[in-house]
Amino acid sequence: MSEKKQKAGIFDIRFVIGGLLGVYGVILILLGLFNATDEELARGDGLNINLWGGLGMLAVAIAFGVWARLRPVVVPVEQEPVDQE
Repeated sequence: MSEKKQKAGIFDIRFVIGGLLGVYGVILILLGLFNATDEELARGDGLNINLWGGLGMLAVAIAFGVWARLRPVVVPVEQEPVDQE
């Protein structure tokens, strides 16, 4: 009997983690671009921490998405036995 297999798809945990990191990354990028004050830049030694942190999170989110696309989780599909009478 050959087992059928299917991919986990969008329910793969890597898509969930990547999606959350992507959303937070975009929020931090927007804060870094449009809401950076001189006080915040001074606390980061002139470095826009929100912008760079957001870019890092977005890069990791993209890496998670690529990883999940290239190496999907394959789950065996269980079939109920057919009664032969």
